[in-house]
Amino acid sequence: MLSPVNEQNFSQEVLESSSPVLVDFSAPWCGLCRIIQPILREFQPQWSGQVKLVRVNADENLKLANAYRLKSLPTLLLFDQGKVVQRLEGFKGRDDLYIALEKMIVTLLPNSTHLFGKGASTTSL
Repeated sequence: MLSPVNEQNFSQEVLESSSPVLVDFSAPWCGLCRIIQPILREFQPQWSGQVKLVRVNADENLKLANAYRLKSLPTLLLFDQGKVVQRLEGFKGRDDLYIALEKMIVTLLPNSTHLFGKGASTTSL
């Protein structure tokens, strides 16, 4: 399960975190958001507790959505030491998300195992 974060605890849970945090900005009405959440949960074990995964409901947290200039949902922001180090948006489906997450994992956690072969294609974005 993705831990819910809101405007009240965002600073503590994300900006002040000692480990990198992947923030999933989504909304209940967003079909693609619902599709990618199980994929994000699949990646959690790959990060071996090295990356924290949280969810922000963009509809209920408009200040955060505006502060990070969300253009579309879902938008994934990777924070490290309180700063956005990677932005993932504009997915066209599961394969795009797998590829983007794989690239992020390789960059952030070079010694981790990967999920290629579990339905992800290896074509570039």
